[in-house]
Amino acid sequence: MGDTKIKKRIKILPTLKEKTRYLAFEIISDHKINDFKAVSKEIHEKSLLFLGQLGLAKAGIRILPEKWNLELQKGIIKVNHRQVDELKSALTLIEKINNKNVVMKSIGVSGMLNKAEKNI
Repeated sequence: MGDTKIKKRIKILPTLKEKTRYLAFEIISDHKINDFKAVSKEIHEKSLLFLGQLGLAKAGIRILPEKWNLELQKGIIKVNHRQVDELKSALTLIEKINNKNVVMKSIGVSGMLNKAEKNI
C-alpha cells in the first residue's frame, strides 16, 4: 500500500499577491432596489463601458453579495488597488437600476474587509 505521498501546497509569496481594496458604496434612490442581481449587473455593465474588457480584467471587480445590505442600500466591491479611482468613475455613470433613478455614492475605501464593513 505504501505510495501515499503527502502533497505540499505551494503558497504564493505575499509580495506576488494581487493587492486588493474594498470599496463601500451606497445607492441613493426614492425607491428601494430589492434585486441584488440588477445592481451587480448594472455595475458590471457600466464598468465594462468605461474601462473596456482589458481594464475590467485588470480591475478584477467583484461585488460581494453577502455584504449587500438591503435595508440601508449599501454594499462592498472588491477591486485591484490600482483601479479604485476608475471604479469610482464608473459608478458615477450609473443612473438607473430596474428603471428607477438612482445615484451611486462611494462611501469609503479600505484594504481590509472588516474596516470596509464599518462604513456600511
